[in-house]
Amino acid sequence: MHNQTVLERLDEKIEQILQKCETLKSENETLRNEMVSLRAETELKNSEIEKLTEENNMKDLEIEEIVNKLESILG
Repeated sequence: MHNQTVLERLDEKIEQILQKCETLKSENETLRNEMVSLRAETELKNSEIEKLTEENNMKDLEIEEIVNKLESILG
């Protein structure tokens, strides 16, 4: 093992830090893209849930109207 100068060791440490920084930037970008994708997916699902809930409420109203008509027919 050869003896490194302080400057060589410092240069090596700086290179390690820069590599780590680039790795973290890449991971951050990947996570950011995943988050954007998941938010869009969540928005679509929430929209679908809202639509289905509204349809369900309309069906409930229809059922209630049918029950009211049956009650009025049966007296």
